[in-house]
This record gives sequence, C-alpha cells and structure tokens, in this order.
Amino acid sequence: MARTYLERDRARGSDATFRWLVEEVGELARTLRHDDPDARRHEFGDVLAWLASLANLTGVDLEEAAARYADGCPKCGGIPCSCKPAP
Repeated sequence: MARTYLERDRARGSDATFRWLVEEVGELARTLRHDDPDARRHEFGDVLAWLASLANLTGVDLEEAAARYADGCPKCGGIPCSCKPAP
C-alpha cells in the first residue's frame, strides 16, 4: 500500500484518510445487510486498504499490531477467549 499510495496519502493527511476509512466502514455495513458476497468482498478490501494507508501515515506496522492477537485473546490469553462479556 505504501508503494502505491503513500505520497497521495501524505498529501491528503491522516485526518482525511481516517474519514475515508470511516466512509468505507459504512459502505461495508450496508453490504452486510444484503446477500451479496461480491460486494462484501469488495468493501472488506476497501476497508483493509484504507486501514493500511492510515497505518502507514501514522507509523504503525499492521503486522506488529495484529501480532497482539497471535497467541489468543490479549486480555485472558485464551483460545477461544474466556473473558467475561461486558454487560
């Protein structure tokens, strides 16, 4: 993503990039209400792309961020999670 969009993302800035991410999450929410796997796949891809762009702009390595969950729930350590659900 950085090779493809970093310069454009820098020009846009993190605030505007975050707003695009939120818009894409809204579009994903709409696809979840309908039985259209192709549209869902498309919107999941868009959300991932904008998330990666925002991570690049803010210096976050997504692999490191996701590694928090590699060994189970980061709170209880369980697989599956055994945390008590919030009320």
